[in-house]
Amino acid sequence: MPDVKELRNLTSYVLDPLGFKARYGKLLPLLTTQVDEGLMSTLVQFYDPLYHCFSFPDFQLLPTLEEYAHLVGIPILDQVPFSGLESIPTSREIVDLLHIDESLIEAHMTTKGGIQGLPSDFLIAQATVYGKAMSEDAFEALFVLLIYGLVLFPNIDKFVDVNAIRIFSVLNPVPTLLGDAYFSLHLRNVKGGGVIVCCLPLLYKWFISHLPQTVAFKENKGCLRWSTRLMSLTNDDISWYDRVYDTVQIINYCGEFPNVPLLGTCGGISYNPILARRQLGFPLKDKPHNILLEGVFFQEGKDPQGLKVRMVRA
Repeated sequence: MPDVKELRNLTSYVLDPLGFKARYGKLLPLLTTQVDEGLMSTLVQFYDPLYHCFSFPDFQLLPTLEEYAHLVGIPILDQVPFSGLESIPTSREIVDLLHIDESLIEAHMTTKGGIQGLPSDFLIAQATVYGKAMSEDAFEALFVLLIYGLVLFPNIDKFVDVNAIRIFSVLNPVPTLLGDAYFSLHLRNVKGGGVIVCCLPLLYKWFISHLPQTVAFKENKGCLRWSTRLMSLTNDDISWYDRVYDTVQIINYCGEFPNVPLLGTCGGISYNPILARRQLGFPLKDKPHNILLEGVFFQEGKDPQGLKVRMVRA
């Protein structure tokens, strides 16, 4: 988990929290979400690499585009999602985005881990200057970019990479957020361990939204471990459906794919909304055919089947 203490300090310069939420979505709550790392390290062990979901003894759960869009407060159909084929923003474009002198951008633009970006210390210092000057537009641009770079799309410590800048500038972050979550879970499974690199507060908020809301479960008087608590859950314990999705258009498939392909910042993966019908208020009438659950996965730079091009077309 990135250290977001400095970002929390910057929230004191948000002059109009309701206006901020209307413009950028529910980003501020992600800064104060206390992620239970014990729960998350247990949850990843339930990831099912065959069906790209979490499989428990009595049920399956999987994060959906619709749930992520609701949790982050940004409608899915608003803008185009990230494809990774976008050009790298020029210094001039970053200046227009962030209201900072071009000479400053050029002096601080650097490459880490093979990707260009800006150090977060530099961006935090600039945001603080604009915050103190009550220069709302300039402050918000920097502050939101920092949230994108350090919380939504974390990659390298204390560094906001060009992918975060590209997504923040014009694109809808929701499909990429979900893509990064699935990609990271799947890659960890393929490798047999490792760190999950995605927006953990969002994955955590999604999962706890389905856990039992009873006092007994929350209090855990027996001090049971998370693995025991999750293994003992049944179909009837789960908080399945939220009425907020009553009017939401559900995306079940995309283009030539029988399911939904997602492009993350490090590669692509498909997910199977048909398995989540109960979460979104629909009964699952039959067992899905394996063809519908065809698993697609590739890492950036390792894509012999040309899956990325097919996904972008979809």
